[in-house]
Amino acid sequence: MKYLGVCILFFLALACGEQNSKKPGKQVVVVEGQRWSSEKAWEWYDKQPWYLGANFNPSSSINQLEFWQEDTFDPETIDRELKWSADLGMNLHRVYLHNLLWSQDSIGFLNRLDIYLGLAQKHKIKTMFVLLDDVWHPIPKPGVQPEPVPHVHNSGWVQSPGAEILGDTSRHDELESYIKGVVGHFANDERVLVWDVYNEPDNVAGQPGRRELEVNNKHEFSLILLKKVMRWAREINPSQPLTIGIWKGNIAHWGTPDSLPALDRYMLMNSDVISFHAYDGEIENVKKKITELQKYNRPLFCTEYLARGAGNTFQKVLPVLKKDKIAAINWGFVSGKTNTIYPWKSWDSTFTSEPKIWHHDILRQDGTPYSKEEINYIKQLTGHLP
Repeated sequence: MKYLGVCILFFLALACGEQNSKKPGKQVVVVEGQRWSSEKAWEWYDKQPWYLGANFNPSSSINQLEFWQEDTFDPETIDRELKWSADLGMNLHRVYLHNLLWSQDSIGFLNRLDIYLGLAQKHKIKTMFVLLDDVWHPIPKPGVQPEPVPHVHNSGWVQSPGAEILGDTSRHDELESYIKGVVGHFANDERVLVWDVYNEPDNVAGQPGRRELEVNNKHEFSLILLKKVMRWAREINPSQPLTIGIWKGNIAHWGTPDSLPALDRYMLMNSDVISFHAYDGEIENVKKKITELQKYNRPLFCTEYLARGAGNTFQKVLPVLKKDKIAAINWGFVSGKTNTIYPWKSWDSTFTSEPKIWHHDILRQDGTPYSKEEINYIKQLTGHLP
């Protein structure tokens, strides 16, 4: 009878969580599973070095699918570019995955992840895997990926799972085997440092021809899916922490969860370590974000920054992050098929040649730097100057 009572309470709790997830606006925050205590998070993080790295996508891949599919998986390029990263003193990369890769070939996909982790380990680089992503094209398709649109930022990047699954709650459970399969396979693998569960939930594609494909009331569907994904990941109970990075909204409210929208509040209250994005041109805004997020008393990871044209540079951001041992992961490493040297506004403006000021990325495909001054600055911070 005691066991039956516990089961009843458990399923009632799940039912309440589902019911709450469909209501926009303020609501009680459900903390899924066994979220790490702040003490456990700090005990783990205090043993770690300061992490510096990039959002890594090999220059030969336009998106997550081309990165990992069997026909286009490119260990030679990956190995070469990881070595260049290690030469700068980088020791952590954030790497995007995709649910379609699991549906397409789960065993092969896991094998390729293992190959990647082996290459990263060879260069003493840890990995933060990103499981889902609400950014750019809403309709991902497996197979041969499109060629880049010349001079256009991230013309081929795709959302995961995309609008067709995200906007149909009856299809959300199709993702359970992907989440549990990938997290479960690497749950005790020391090469994986952190799981970034869902990148920028509720980021709506506004590019021509894409806005019409998006999910209406996307923030509601993203929250419903995120709750399920967190529950599945907690059921695996990996040895690594889970996080979902806050990325938008009024900075002044970031440290007061009751003032946040339901989705942002859920993200912060269910992360073992707190992650955030900081493309702010004013460095005072980056400092304000840090001040607000430090109120949660958890380790901080800045998982995206670097927008040179807006004044968001290595020289401005890195000293602020290093001072408080906040992991620093910029967007982009080697310029390639993603075209992220071009700014976001390249969707609305016409570029006919390489921009004078690169938006993201650090190196050209031959390994030479966009800026020798930047390279020397990074090496100085990491102790890798000759």
